[in-house]
Amino acid sequence: AYILYRAQRSRVRHMNSALMQTLKDITFTKATDSDMKRENANIDADTAMGTMLKYGSEASKQFYEMCVIDPEFAKAHREGDIHIHDMDFYTLTTTCCQIELKKLFHGGFCTGHGVLREPNDISSYCALACIAIQSNQNDQHGGQAICDFDYGLADGVRKTYRRLYKKHLAEALDLLTDMEDERTFVQDMLAKVEEETDKIASLSMDEEYVAAVHQGLVDGGVSEDIAQKAMAYAVKNATRDTDRTTFQGMEALVHNLNTMHSRAGAQTPFSSVNYGTDTSPEGRMVIKNMLLATEEGLGSGETPIFPVQIFRVKEGINYNEGDPNYDLFKLAIRCSAKRLFPNFSFLDAPFNLQYYKGTPETEVAYMGCRTRVMSNVFDKSREITPGRGNLSFTSINLPRLGIRAKGDVDLFFDLLDQKLDLVRRQLDERFEIQCRKHVYNMPFLMGQGVWIDSEKLKPEDEVREVLKHGTLSIGFIGLAECLKALVGKHHGESEEAQKLGLEIIGHMRAFTDKVSNETGLNYGVIATPAEGLSGRFVRMDRARFGSIEGVTDRDFYTNGFHIPVYYDINAFKKIELEAPYHALTNAGHISYIELDGDSTENLDAFEAVIRHMKESGIGYGSVNHPVDRDPVCGYNGIINDVCPKCGRHEGDGNPNFERIRRITGYLVGTLDRFNDGKRAEEAARVKHAVPGFQTQE
Repeated sequence: AYILYRAQRSRVRHMNSALMQTLKDITFTKATDSDMKRENANIDADTAMGTMLKYGSEASKQFYEMCVIDPEFAKAHREGDIHIHDMDFYTLTTTCCQIELKKLFHGGFCTGHGVLREPNDISSYCALACIAIQSNQNDQHGGQAICDFDYGLADGVRKTYRRLYKKHLAEALDLLTDMEDERTFVQDMLAKVEEETDKIASLSMDEEYVAAVHQGLVDGGVSEDIAQKAMAYAVKNATRDTDRTTFQGMEALVHNLNTMHSRAGAQTPFSSVNYGTDTSPEGRMVIKNMLLATEEGLGSGETPIFPVQIFRVKEGINYNEGDPNYDLFKLAIRCSAKRLFPNFSFLDAPFNLQYYKGTPETEVAYMGCRTRVMSNVFDKSREITPGRGNLSFTSINLPRLGIRAKGDVDLFFDLLDQKLDLVRRQLDERFEIQCRKHVYNMPFLMGQGVWIDSEKLKPEDEVREVLKHGTLSIGFIGLAECLKALVGKHHGESEEAQKLGLEIIGHMRAFTDKVSNETGLNYGVIATPAEGLSGRFVRMDRARFGSIEGVTDRDFYTNGFHIPVYYDINAFKKIELEAPYHALTNAGHISYIELDGDSTENLDAFEAVIRHMKESGIGYGSVNHPVDRDPVCGYNGIINDVCPKCGRHEGDGNPNFERIRRITGYLVGTLDRFNDGKRAEEAARVKHAVPGFQTQE
């Protein structure tokens, strides 16, 4: 007993001294010299609030590791067998959620002091969408997504059009007649028409409504001819002004989500929006203007970093010529070729299509980073998107298992089974802690009914039952390096490796399916969005096993199931090899293609990549390409060492060129924020040629 006591005391002393050293580094070391301070590229850890966040984050991690987490799990994390993500929030909250605007806005909502009424204008809808994201962000540590962006904001467009139609009809009567109080007349007449027809003025005018308005004008003493002219004037001007107001609303939303430093550590909220499938005139206006506002950029033409935008692709809706939203699909391609957003999700992928019932809530939505929540073994009748999200996830170090197996595949699977069981038990431990939280611990997420079924709970209630709709995810990193260690080649290099790779991830999926069926909880497999982890694991493994060619000889492990970024392969082949893994990683996945040159000058190649993703069974994909900006002259495009517009050189005393690059699913405006592993990964990325299209010089 005394020996155990001394060992524990020694560990406490070590932790205390390690914590003090960590706090010292945070205080006195610049982010450029500290990989820890660049762990999350969305945080400027040199600022006061960024530094304060790091104090709390690092201290809480060490507290949880020493006093809360089961020593078996803490040891596995500490030694690099697994990685417990967002450990600093271990006892506090859950990861992410898909926010349903229609439900939240109905009747208004409260953010803590005072109620925000249900909005009545598209500008207010856009402003409150930002507030909803910001408020929910303070109750969770991960991303915030809106799953019904087009459907939800379309209501704001309808209300705006109705108001403007009334305004312009009165305006026309003022110009064309000598009516004394045209505003009161129009207001009373339209109210009567709405009551009698149960219809309102809208972008797609109902014939019964139009006839009733015309009759109402004539009954009020307006001539037939002037009634027609007044109605035409109202439609023309209401449509124009609604479109303009919608664009301004989207512009404000994009600007707000890039400038609201309201998340812990002075971060902007990690926001995502899903759209593309609302075919109503109002929904189409939302989608169009969101894309146009994104394409235009921020105040000085900068590329917006948030929200991460996901355009849903669906046959019969927007994929083929003749589909009602086909023009918006083409606009999305043009916008993404310039601004890197939107990304593209594919509702026709078999693992997404199986849930689609033709309703918005059955359309799969993704978090920007890649998280996906859809199946629901806890309640099969609620296999829907809104109000659900990930509870927590933990990743397995696959390359280490591959190294330890020394080419023995059977031994590898034995080692993998041990880690799967370990991670499952660790997720259960964390889930139990989360379940003991009360509604009052998450006043917006649970108190305002954002999370599914939380509106049925009282403030003092535990959130246990409603959390069962969420997911518990087992992640993995470095499949490519794992295969290299096991069979000498990764899955881009050999069919044997690809077959084994699918067997490995299929084995993980079979495990989570089995546990889900046994427990009634939603376990899943996620291709981990690793940021700091990609460098952490490889540093530990190189120290332990030495530098192994193709495994530990670089400063990063490859994310998830991706073909290594440094491997020369054409775009279509990469898509075809990665697509089968999307079906296996039901808790989250994404595939990237790197294009060379100015994508706006080769939209056909860009579209060919998106279409090949769809036809190959990709669930969620994106195209990376260089997006640079000179902050001095405002040039946007590709900049090497010299600005093509003003001729100035990099580092000539003026601000450096801005280089927008994607890191773990989101954009970052400066490579300075990348940690060492991600810097090495970005530098190693090769471009993927598109078959049938000439590479730009």
